[in-house]
Amino acid sequence: MLPGDLLLRVETPARYVNGEINAAVKPHARVRIAFCYPDVYQVGMDHLGTLILYHVANSHEEVAVERCFAPWPDCAQQLRHLGLPLSTLETGTPLRDCDIVGFTLQYELTYPTLLAMLHMGGIPVRAAERRGSDPIVIAGGPGATNPEPLAPFIDLFCIGDGEELLEELLARYEAVTDDLGPRARWGLDERQQALAALAEIEGVYWPAAYEVHEIAGQLIPQPGRGGKEKIVARLVRDLDAAPFPTSPPVPWVETVHDRGQLEIARGCTRGCRFCHAGMFYRPVRERSPEILARQAAELVDNTGYDELSLVALNCPDHRCIEEVIEAVQGAVAGRGVSLGLPSLRVDTFSVDLARKIAQVRKGGMTFAPEAGTQRLRDVINKNVTEEDLLTAAQAAFEAGWLTVKLYFMIGLPTETAEDVAGIADLIAQVAATGRRALGRKAGRLQINVSIAAFNPKPHTPFQWCGQAPWEYLERARKRLQMAVRDRAVRLSFHDFDQSLVEAAISRGDRRVGEAIEAAWRAGAYLDAWSEFFDVGRWRQAMERTGRAPEEWAGREIALDAPLPWDVIDTGVTKEFLAGEYEKAMKGQATPDCREWECHSCGASRRVPGCRGVIPDAQCR
Repeated sequence: MLPGDLLLRVETPARYVNGEINAAVKPHARVRIAFCYPDVYQVGMDHLGTLILYHVANSHEEVAVERCFAPWPDCAQQLRHLGLPLSTLETGTPLRDCDIVGFTLQYELTYPTLLAMLHMGGIPVRAAERRGSDPIVIAGGPGATNPEPLAPFIDLFCIGDGEELLEELLARYEAVTDDLGPRARWGLDERQQALAALAEIEGVYWPAAYEVHEIAGQLIPQPGRGGKEKIVARLVRDLDAAPFPTSPPVPWVETVHDRGQLEIARGCTRGCRFCHAGMFYRPVRERSPEILARQAAELVDNTGYDELSLVALNCPDHRCIEEVIEAVQGAVAGRGVSLGLPSLRVDTFSVDLARKIAQVRKGGMTFAPEAGTQRLRDVINKNVTEEDLLTAAQAAFEAGWLTVKLYFMIGLPTETAEDVAGIADLIAQVAATGRRALGRKAGRLQINVSIAAFNPKPHTPFQWCGQAPWEYLERARKRLQMAVRDRAVRLSFHDFDQSLVEAAISRGDRRVGEAIEAAWRAGAYLDAWSEFFDVGRWRQAMERTGRAPEEWAGREIALDAPLPWDVIDTGVTKEFLAGEYEKAMKGQATPDCREWECHSCGASRRVPGCRGVIPDAQCR
C-alpha cells in the first residue's frame, strides 16, 4: 500500500493499493506475517501456493498474513527517493515491523529481487547481521530443495507441502513468544532460542546450524549444533481434508492468467527425468469430484470469475477426471463459466476431455513432446510416441481447434544433431496433419512452438548432468530456424543466457550466494523479465565464486559425489535417481508405476503401498 500522492507517479497504481475483495485485514492481530512474492503483483497473484498459505494462516484469529510483491522499477525508485520502506498491501506495515517475512522460491532468477525486497523493507540482507528484534525470514517452495545458494540470507527454509507445516510453525511461534516475550524486545540470545525452537519442526532447515566443508570441489553442509542429519520434506496426504482458498483476494488488475484455480491433484508418477516437480511432489494425491464441485461453486460465488482452471501437473491423469469435469461443470452450470485444462497428456483422451470442457470458450491446445526423436524421448523417459502426438493433434484439429502449442527442449543429455532435426520434422508433420484435418480452414492454422534449453535440476535423475554450452544451443537454434520455414509455425526460444544463470544458481552451493548478492548490488532486479536481465552483470558477480557461470551450470558430477542439496530428503531416494540416470544413458524407459509396478523410488517409505497414488481408491 502506497501513499496517495505516490500512486500518481507510478505505472499501474492499482497493483499497490489495498481493499481488494476477500483481502484479510487484521490491524490488531498478535502475530503479523508478510508473504512476499519476489516478482510483480500481476505474477504473484496467480501463484496458487501463496493463496493457499494466505488462507491457512489467516484462519487463525490472532494471526494476520499480508501480501507484498516486488514494485516495478519506477515505484522502487520512488520509494528510495522518498526514504519509504517496502510495506504490505493490507495495512501498509513495513516489512521490518512484521514478525515473520516469508518468500516463495519459484524461479532462481527472482533471488536478487528477494534480496532487494529485504533491503527495501528495512531488514538486513544477511541472516548473520540481523538483530534480535528483526523479523524471522523464512522461504519455501520448489527452489528450497536446494537452499544453499540462499542460505546466507534466509533464517529458516520450509521444505515440502506447506499447509500442515505452517500450522505447526505458527503454533510454535506463539508458544515461543509466550516464553520469550514479544519479538520487538528480543536480543540475540532470544532470537537464537526462537530459531532453534522453530527448527525442531519436521521439514524446517536452519542453515546456521550447519557447517560447510569443501568435498570434491563443492561446499557440503554438515550438521553442527542443532542441525538435523536430514530435513524430510513435509507431505499432505489427504487433499480432500486440506484447506483450500475458495475466497482468495480478487486482483484489482488483470494478472498473467486471471482466473480461478482448482487444484485437482498434486504430484505425478510419469517419471520424466528432467522434471523437478514430478520427483519432488511424489506420490500423487487427488481431490474427489464432490469436494471439487463444492469448491468450484464457492469460488465462483466469492470471486465472480467466469473461468476456472483445473490445476495439476497432468490433469488427465486424475483417476476420476471425467467425473471431476462433470461435477465441476454441474456446480457452475448456467453461469457462463468456462473450464480450462492447462496440462495435457499427448493422447486423444486428453483431446476428448478438452472437447468436453470447451463449451464456453476455446483457446489453444498444448502438447509437450519435449524431444524430436523416440530415442531421445526414451532417454528422458517421456513415454509418448510420434504416433501419439500426431493422433492427438489430428483429434484436436478435427474437434475445431485452430491453434496448437508445442513444447520442446534442446541440449538434453545425449542429444545429437539428428535429435534436433527431429524437432523440425515433427513440427512439419503436425502442420501437415492440421492442414489435412482443417480443410477449408487450413489457412487459419497456427502452430506455436516454444523451445527452451535443458536445465539440470537438483533431486532429478539428471542432477549429475551439465547444461549444454551456449554455443551448442545457439547452433541448434539456428538449425531449427533454417529448417522451419512454414508460415503457420511461430518459433520462440527461451533466452539461453537466462537459462545459463538459472542452471548455475540451481546447482550451486553457498558460494553462489555471494554471486547473487553481488549481482543485486550491481543492479540485478526483476531478472526474470528479459528487459531487465543482464548476463554481463552475472558474469562479473560469479567471479566472486571463482567459477564462471558455465562452470556451475555445465559441470558433470560423479554419481558417488556428495551434493550440496543432499541434506534435503524429498522422499525420492538418491539411489533411485542414480538408477534412472544410468537407465537414461542406456536409452531405457521406465513405465508409470501406477500402470506397471512399484519402482522403489522411495515414496513408499512414508506412504507404505502407495503405488504412486494415495489414497488408493477407485472412481465410482
